[in-house]
Amino acid sequence: MHEHLKTVVITGGTKGIGSAIAEAFYRQGYAVVICGRSDNGIVKRLGRGVFFVKADVTKRTNMRSLMARAMSLTGGLDVLVNCAGTSQWRALKDIDETFLENMLSVNLKGIFWASQAALEFLPKTGVIINVASLAGKRGSANNSAYCASKFGVVGLTQALAKELGPRGVRVNAVCPVYVLTDGVLKALSEKSSPAGGKDVQQYLKQFILSQTALKRLPTAQEVAKVCLFLASDEASAVSGQSLNVDCGVLPQ
Repeated sequence: MHEHLKTVVITGGTKGIGSAIAEAFYRQGYAVVICGRSDNGIVKRLGRGVFFVKADVTKRTNMRSLMARAMSLTGGLDVLVNCAGTSQWRALKDIDETFLENMLSVNLKGIFWASQAALEFLPKTGVIINVASLAGKRGSANNSAYCASKFGVVGLTQALAKELGPRGVRVNAVCPVYVLTDGVLKALSEKSSPAGGKDVQQYLKQFILSQTALKRLPTAQEVAKVCLFLASDEASAVSGQSLNVDCGVLPQ
């Protein structure tokens, strides 16, 4: 039995899928440490045993401070969920240094730095869960930077599972398709997105009908439930996997 509640650290946990993951772990009885660029009130909304630490995943020193702070706040670190991410479509000809650097730093480097920092504190039964994307399994037009970053996350998940497995740490990823968060809707409203600057709801309706097996999209809560499963003892033999949470868009 732990002397402390089991602790989960969630990067990018203030909004979208991250906040659903934070809530799911909190309801499951975890102490929850959320990092983001600013506290949008999630700590107050969820209550006691939830902590916010201001940190930038692209900065290695920030991630080291975050894990040390989580240890001092809760007395432990059992699960790391790397959820910080950014998404934007852009044609190859329009990609510049700033755009590519930001995409790769947040989506990929952030996971390196957070995982490296957590490693010092994770116990033998520790778990790392990376939020990748269906775009980490297949490419799509105007999405080269994002796809490259998320394919990177899938590769990193496999490599870390092999590297950290001997010390008992399991590493997996979840690959959601569109989850209707503010971030996704904003990205889809741009001209270079698959919606092509037209009606986003109409595009999504068409996508659901033609692409999904279940004729709907997953919710952030459904992604969070898969993360809970991967963190639990029920998944004790599962490592190195990137699990599609996509309502059957890409059967594998």
